[in-house]
Amino acid sequence: MVFRLPSARRSHHGATDAAAHQEEASVPAGPGGPVLEEIDRLFVQAFALVGEGIAGATHALLAGDREAAKELVQRDEVVDRLTHDIAVLAQRRLISGEGSEAERSELIAVLRMLTDLERNGDLAEHIARRAARGLGAEMSARSRGLVERMGEVATQLWRSTAEVFAERLAEGAVMVDDLDDEMDDLHVTLTAEIVAGTMQTPVAIELAMVARFYERFGDHAVSLARRMAALVGGGPEPGTVASD
Repeated sequence: MVFRLPSARRSHHGATDAAAHQEEASVPAGPGGPVLEEIDRLFVQAFALVGEGIAGATHALLAGDREAAKELVQRDEVVDRLTHDIAVLAQRRLISGEGSEAERSELIAVLRMLTDLERNGDLAEHIARRAARGLGAEMSARSRGLVERMGEVATQLWRSTAEVFAERLAEGAVMVDDLDDEMDDLHVTLTAEIVAGTMQTPVAIELAMVARFYERFGDHAVSLARRMAALVGGGPEPGTVASD
């Protein structure tokens, strides 16, 4: 399989047409070749939706766009369905016993990657939920700046992870690691701002959760990139990221 991230179709709002993703998220029957192509197609769709989700959730949070945030929350269901369909296809193919050893190794790797992919979709949805509640308007100016940067780093992280998939460049995982280090530093800084007591307690609690969501998003992106790097380079796979 070769992962290629296609250009996402856009609606007049500039976001991917979620309805199109919903229509295409079905499990077809067919021999090995078409099945593997379908796994690729569904995988890159889910990947694109997660990328749009984290960028859109950050924007909605800071802009106070509650309607956009609600739409993003609903879109997470599409990611869940796509990852489910990928798992069904991969498992069927493995059970059939068909295909080469390399192909089976890739299918197993894909199944292991699905947890990180789906979890990052959930994390973007969690941030969108806070945006839908109007959290952004209650945040301090400094915390808003930090969250804006965390959103930018998360988007860069996901883009770099996508390049590891699309180009099969094992060394790309190093860049993902570097970006995750910056995310960890931002998490520490934002936590210090929260502890400083410049915001009301309910806001501080919710913002601490948001900070954690971004930090975990980075961890799952690193796990995905390392798994692909291990697949390409033939090294050992990383351990599973701890539960969020």
